Amino acid sequence: MTIARLIKDGRYFEAYLPEGVYAELRTLGNTRGGIKRAENRVKNKITAILDEYFPEMYRVFKKPLQGKASRQVLRDCPFPSQILEIGETGVLAIIRKAVKKGVGLKKAQLLIETAKVSVGVDQGLTATQLRLNLLLDDLDRHEAQVERIEEQMAKALNETGYADQLLSIKGVGVVTAAGFLGEVGDPMRFQDARQIVRLAGLSLVEDSSGKSKGRTHISKRGRPRLRSLLYTMAFSMVGSNPQMKQLYHYLKHRQDNPLRKKQALIVIAKKMITMIFSMLKHGTQYCPDKVFGATRLSMLQAA
Repeated sequence: MTIARLIKDGRYFEAYLPEGVYAELRTLGNTRGGIKRAENRVKNKITAILDEYFPEMYRVFKKPLQGKASRQVLRDCPFPSQILEIGETGVLAIIRKAVKKGVGLKKAQLLIETAKVSVGVDQGLTATQLRLNLLLDDLDRHEAQVERIEEQMAKALNETGYADQLLSIKGVGVVTAAGFLGEVGDPMRFQDARQIVRLAGLSLVEDSSGKSKGRTHISKRGRPRLRSLLYTMAFSMVGSNPQMKQLYHYLKHRQDNPLRKKQALIVIAKKMITMIFSMLKHGTQYCPDKVFGATRLSMLQAA
């Protein structure tokens, strides 16, 4: 009975194994995802060390794992007692090993003043510095691996013939474009954008039983990596694409049935699928004037 209902409602997918460049893109995307997760674990461990031994460093370097100067300080003199021991000249010399311009005397002075009032742990520093340097080695390695993978993703994306079209969309980069094709496969195997919406698990379903009618929500039946990628893409688009930003603002603030943040982002994700599928099918590039139809455009203008 259950199987019959699934077939009747079309709530199933035939097994699909990507071939050629799409198989390459899927493997590259999966590999990158695994390395990024490992990279984040390393970052969390380094952050935990800073929180314990020198929590005030964030007053000097807002993002100590991103800047060259701060990374050099973490390698050579990560603890307040070390900073105070080598003094202004020593700190400045360490900073300038990584950055020749842009970071100088004022940053070194601020680091020293911050070290003087630190409440961080001051025991077990030798072993902790060794551990910190090993973690920084891991971080360097993961970042280099991600860079290599992204270079391969760019090459494979070009081989699909869709790179120019996808990258013409403001807010879509190589990683998201390659990830989308890797998860979807050859987009021309679909007849309608709604099939990709179902593949991502973004189609709406209703919780109902007998005479009771439940809430409507997305099905989540499909590829979770594609769904996650589309959600991330929608979040990025809202910040960098004027048309998607306008639509997001309208969805959240319209008078009738305003949506919550996550609901609005899901609508943006579905809009992205429809737009991308249409562009690839017709061989066109992104055109801001053609993103919305006449009905939607009138709604946005009236809001």
